Amino acid sequence: MSRIGDSLNVDLAAAVNNLFNIPETMEKLMFIPSSGGHEQHESRGVSSMIPVDILETPKEFIFFMDVPGLSKSEIQVTVEDGNTVVIRSNGKRKRHDGDDEGCKYLRLERRGSQNLLRKFRLPQNADVSAITAKCENGVLTVVVGKHPPPKSKSVQVAIA
Repeated sequence: MSRIGDSLNVDLAAAVNNLFNIPETMEKLMFIPSSGGHEQHESRGVSSMIPVDILETPKEFIFFMDVPGLSKSEIQVTVEDGNTVVIRSNGKRKRHDGDDEGCKYLRLERRGSQNLLRKFRLPQNADVSAITAKCENGVLTVVVGKHPPPKSKSVQVAIA
């Protein structure tokens, strides 16, 4: 195939990929990171690139974040400005040093420390008074309840 044909196939594939990422795009619009760019935090040794899955159910929003090596006492979940969930940790992943003298690491590929900071602006129907969090098996789960939808009122108007 010619280079032009290859270029068209790549462009078509990118367009189709963008089409199928509509829910992800909508999620990004709703759960906008409230902090500056990722670069700002990376330069200070704080990671904002920890992947998060956000599930919306009829009654709640559920955030799933992998935090391997961190205990629940090293993670803080707070609400700022009334509608922003902030997840942070200054925890350090512990390295296991050999008990015997002369032990040394031959390779260190896992991150030594994991300082994280993620902020998510919640939609208007989120109930910030109904937030729970748990950390099990290296996965942080934050559940944010939803306010019930407003009941529509029907008022009978008398005709004079």
